[in-house]
Amino acid sequence: MVKSEKFHMSTEQFREEGKKIIDWIADYYEQIENYSVMSQSKPGELLNKLPKAAPASGEPFDEIIRDLDEKIMPGITHWQSPNFFAYFNANTSFPSILGDLVSSGLGVQGMLWATSPAATELEIRVLDWLAEMMQMPAQFKSTSTGGGVIQDTASTAALTAIIAARERATNFASNINGLKEKLVAYVSTQTHSSVEKGIKIAGIGKHNLRLIDVDKNFAMQAHLLHQQIKEDKANGLVPFFVCGSIGTTSSTAVDPLPEIGQICKKEKCWFHVDAASLGTAMLCPEFRHLAIGVELADSYSFNPHKWMFTNFDCNVFWVANRQELINTFSILPEYLRNKATETGEVFDYRDWHIQLGRRFRSLKLWFVIRHYGIEGLQQLIREHVRLAREFEKWVDESDDFEVVVKPVMNLVCFKHKAGDAFNMLLMNTINDSGKIYFTHTKLNDQLVLRMNFGQTHMEEKHVKNAWELILTTAKTLSAK
Repeated sequence: MVKSEKFHMSTEQFREEGKKIIDWIADYYEQIENYSVMSQSKPGELLNKLPKAAPASGEPFDEIIRDLDEKIMPGITHWQSPNFFAYFNANTSFPSILGDLVSSGLGVQGMLWATSPAATELEIRVLDWLAEMMQMPAQFKSTSTGGGVIQDTASTAALTAIIAARERATNFASNINGLKEKLVAYVSTQTHSSVEKGIKIAGIGKHNLRLIDVDKNFAMQAHLLHQQIKEDKANGLVPFFVCGSIGTTSSTAVDPLPEIGQICKKEKCWFHVDAASLGTAMLCPEFRHLAIGVELADSYSFNPHKWMFTNFDCNVFWVANRQELINTFSILPEYLRNKATETGEVFDYRDWHIQLGRRFRSLKLWFVIRHYGIEGLQQLIREHVRLAREFEKWVDESDDFEVVVKPVMNLVCFKHKAGDAFNMLLMNTINDSGKIYFTHTKLNDQLVLRMNFGQTHMEEKHVKNAWELILTTAKTLSAK
């Protein structure tokens, strides 16, 4: 019989190789600006470098690291580069990486309180901390009727809210008998596509999702929402769910939450607020006006893995009434029964979302909050907003570029006056150079360039260099 120890990495090997990996990560961050920000890899390039069959015998760790450098790294787009201005911030930090490492080392399966009490209770406390740090409504705290739970992404949080709203609207009957009522949901034309996906998955159907027009700032028009709800009710349909946004993906527009919330209260609709990207800004008192009206929400989510220096994945999902979640998602087979659950004195987070299994995500969030403190997090957010304002000023002062919509926070939507084709050429030319990376969207059917400011180690010099690159490239292309 072959001893299993032959195949395992020993603790001494783990110490040795682990130190190498920490050094590798540290070296990566010291050299990150030397990489092309957007990967220049072609389709199939890595596939052609990788063997078609897995190794029959284990390979030396040094060979794995060598292949990481030579084969994997060319296919990486460097989201942590201070020259990354694309999509949205998805930043991490060393405290978060270390917290995630500890979580991986512990290998906790936190589905129930009993399976690791610390995993549950740290999550409760950290999310209550955040609720206090951001001055969220009292009902979102564990000491009240609601509470918080960590989901993987805002997409899952939205789906969770949709399913809970469905069950509330049907008096929890659709979980038993299937969906019979003709339920209708509402979002703006700028709401993230994940809500549409959630509506499909929850069995509501895309044709029962109403897209409400927006105003000149790309925020939902509340009076049109109310008008559509009344029309649907007159046609025998059942309005049940509305999603408002604090920061839409294309332009970070903010919907009129107080008006939407009052409509939802009157019409008995679940009100979900998606603050995926901008939610972190609520750490700063001067930005909390964006969340006025959130006290009317049934649920609220934001992503620390976007702007709170906590690596992916980590979404905070608060609800005003946790019992509605538990009534929707709770299933207790015999193999999960235990004394702690039966007392009713503990949170079993598997009842708060779709999946059963849970990672110990609160650990990395705990590391981040304790390392930076409230003051450190606030100052970093303020600096990113300041950099966005600087960039906005430079665009305003330019003869060739213009700001398309007034920036709300750390995203600037702008364009060159030469038109859509030129803007696309400009963006692609710059991105292909590998020096910076930014993306585009469409607003009012015109192509708009997006510059997002939020990477952990971004400084003013990176923003200045990016603007100079945009100006010089535009001049070169205009001269051709």
